[in-house]
Amino acid sequence: MLNDFGYYKSIIENLEKINATQEENIKAAASLMADAIENDRLINVYGGGGHTTLPVGEMFFRAGGLSCINPLMEIGLSVFNQALKYLELERTVNYGASIIKYYDLKKDDVLIIFHNIGINPATIDAAMEAKKRGVKIIAVSSEAWQKEMPEDHFIRHPNKTNLFDYADVCIEDFNPVGDAVVNVPGLDTPIGPVSNVVDFYIAHLLEIETVRQCIERGITPPVWSSANTPGGDEKNAAYLEKYRPRVKML
Repeated sequence: MLNDFGYYKSIIENLEKINATQEENIKAAASLMADAIENDRLINVYGGGGHTTLPVGEMFFRAGGLSCINPLMEIGLSVFNQALKYLELERTVNYGASIIKYYDLKKDDVLIIFHNIGINPATIDAAMEAKKRGVKIIAVSSEAWQKEMPEDHFIRHPNKTNLFDYADVCIEDFNPVGDAVVNVPGLDTPIGPVSNVVDFYIAHLLEIETVRQCIERGITPPVWSSANTPGGDEKNAAYLEKYRPRVKML
């Protein structure tokens, strides 16, 4: 058997913690998302930098995913920018606010913000600007990172606040400080990060619960079919016609 040095177990433990403790938060967040669907609003999703932008992509234009997802995708903050460049940009004050302004979020819009660390300027400024506009914020992050990072840590926003300070609903992803959880004998640097596996799970839990609540309300939620299956393009055509003028990334 392949020796994963406890990697699988660590992931499962995180997922079990989420199932054991985050049910009410997931349901509350999904209620906001179902409200958005009922009121024909988009569900906006933002990642505060680096690999935390990947759950944004995971929720967007995805087979079995919600068609009304609007990714606030800033390539400058993503892993598809040069690494040192995105690292610098996610630490740049006001950069995150400019993205919220560009997408012009309105009062009572819903915004999901992913950022495990939850303290960097690109995350905090986006949350501050959204809050100022009256946006409903769902935050997916780690309380351990937010609490354990010193107030004078250089990656913090100058105002020393945390992402959870701004959220209407906080979803704990239990990401450990440092993210990587595997220690291989002979190497003093941990490997095997767990954040994206866990955050992808949370992203899909949010969609599953949102769909459940929509059905409960008598609403048919907009869901993409796989474009790679027979009839997929035809099934998606109506949603493309509806959302293409509204979702900038389509």
